[in-house]
Amino acid sequence: MKLKAIVLTSFLACGLCACATSGPSHRTTVVRERGDKAVVHERGDGRTTVVRDRGGIDVVVRPPAPKVVVVPSARAGYVWAPGYWRWNGRDHIWVDGTWMRERQGERWVPAHWEERGDRWHFEEGHWER
Repeated sequence: MKLKAIVLTSFLACGLCACATSGPSHRTTVVRERGDKAVVHERGDGRTTVVRDRGGIDVVVRPPAPKVVVVPSARAGYVWAPGYWRWNGRDHIWVDGTWMRERQGERWVPAHWEERGDRWHFEEGHWER
């Protein structure tokens, strides 16, 4: 019985050590592109995500088509910010649209994805003059 307890304890300790020392299944690199800092996440599954300080992200996974949503009736003093697919580091998740208080002299540019070569670039929604 004592021998079984020692063997079991040793087995568990080795398993925990292997988990603790194996490290993450991805590599993170910080690079500079045209003066902008970028963080590159290279995952073990072949996916790469590049996160730039200027607010957008690039991924190799094409976003799903936008959902068809009935826009609520217009509200005085507000603009509709449509829903969009956001990348959470693993999958695209849908973010519902919302009403935003209008800004005098500015227009709302919705969040959107742009194809750039073999990657998809996400731009956050923002106000423009």
